[in-house]
Amino acid sequence: MTLQDRFDPDELIDVACEAAGGRDFGNAYGWSDGLELLCEGLVDEAGLSPLGVEIAHAHMVRALVNRLQVFAWRTAHPEVADRRIHQPVVILGQPRTGTTLLHDLLSLDPGFRTPLTWEVDNPVPPPRPQQTVPGSPHPAGARRGQECGRILSSQFASMIFSVQYRLPTYYRWLLYDADCSGAYRFHRMFLQHLQSEVRCQWLLKSPAHLWQLDALLAEYPDAVLVQTHRDPLSVVSSMSALTHHLRRVATDRSTIAECAAQAYEEIVVGLERATRVREATGAQVLDVVFNDFVRDPWTTIKSVYQQLGRDLLPDVEARMRAYLAAHPCGAGPRRYTWADTGLDAGEARDRVRGYQERYNVPDERLR
Repeated sequence: MTLQDRFDPDELIDVACEAAGGRDFGNAYGWSDGLELLCEGLVDEAGLSPLGVEIAHAHMVRALVNRLQVFAWRTAHPEVADRRIHQPVVILGQPRTGTTLLHDLLSLDPGFRTPLTWEVDNPVPPPRPQQTVPGSPHPAGARRGQECGRILSSQFASMIFSVQYRLPTYYRWLLYDADCSGAYRFHRMFLQHLQSEVRCQWLLKSPAHLWQLDALLAEYPDAVLVQTHRDPLSVVSSMSALTHHLRRVATDRSTIAECAAQAYEEIVVGLERATRVREATGAQVLDVVFNDFVRDPWTTIKSVYQQLGRDLLPDVEARMRAYLAAHPCGAGPRRYTWADTGLDAGEARDRVRGYQERYNVPDERLR
């Protein structure tokens, strides 16, 4: 079977339908454009190795199967559509700005509910209360909180694809041209599905929400946003190295410079767009500066709780302290340098200076 055959949209759909035992993809949600662009990119641009072909094929089939299963469940259980998603707390910000650590810490509070990796990857049947284990002191692997990009992959409107694979046409479509209103309707539907039997206040996280903040707020107008901030040049350095590392699993065509050019474009556009949306909507946003979080995590955590109007209970604080002791802020080796990006630091600094001044984000020394 040729590469074109492996990533023919109709062929993938047939494979998924056979696996799931149904054909209802919820066409009104507008997902096929993303699927077609992804398939074209995986054939023409990604430069997939034999291993990469298998990884990407399984990735696409799993996304389709999950979509089919969720819609089938919703058809059989129409009452799921009445489940209210009330005031979700959504962590967003540039990648590599502490969003994951902040999400991990807050997820230790049983008052929050995070989508867990195992239930995002295998959403049917929906989890029961005893399966979600809120406030687990050591979230890891399948029981770790998963970010929303994984959910949106079944809508084929997710930056997970353009980070993991070399897809220049797809990432520009997603950044500039995609209508993500349907993607966030699907996102809400997915959360309704997961909370079929588990009432909760959702704690969500994805750096990619920056790019589509208007679509997110249209679907969740009462959302409380927690935006993390860090020197964008350090973010570009770190993100380009991470993207290159991930892509090398599937291709030998990746370079750090190419990854950096994409990261720089996405980050600048995302920051500018999110600022405009915040100004236009008056959304409730709590701002967290990465440097402050790393230097004094407890002041940051207590400030977040205070602004959320929540009590930080002693047992929750103890869990957080234990987790933070095992996962200290800023720990780990630095495997990236600005020089690897091939970008002009002065030009980049000028482009992001307005953002940094607006949110009091200090420059970091470029490595």
